[in-house]
Amino acid sequence: MNTQHYHQHQSLEMETCIQNCEKCHHICTETLNYCLQMGGQHADPVHIRLLQDCIQICQTSADFMLRGSTLHGLTCGICAEICNRCAEDCERIDPNDETMKACAAVCRQCAEACREMATAMMYS
Repeated sequence: MNTQHYHQHQSLEMETCIQNCEKCHHICTETLNYCLQMGGQHADPVHIRLLQDCIQICQTSADFMLRGSTLHGLTCGICAEICNRCAEDCERIDPNDETMKACAAVCRQCAEACREMATAMMYS
């Protein structure tokens, strides 16, 4: 593989990952507000903190990639872990709630993109 093709491929992967992080940040923010309005188990402090963690790490990972930080693989690895945990917790809170299912799906999509980005950094 020539170097120019490799960098174009990396740029496309990174742009996809940035978009996934931004989408996850957005839906987790909406879900946080929804959970606070719902109250009860939706507003469990542990769940709310996990949503906040997911919101923040998604923003941080996107920022690291946008500015071309050589450490973005580290933030992406952490982001993948937190997004997976957030997805599992959303499903645990209410597996039949459409808002929670949508949040879990976007978190899993972001986790996958971030895991790929973190893995790519380990082998570059």
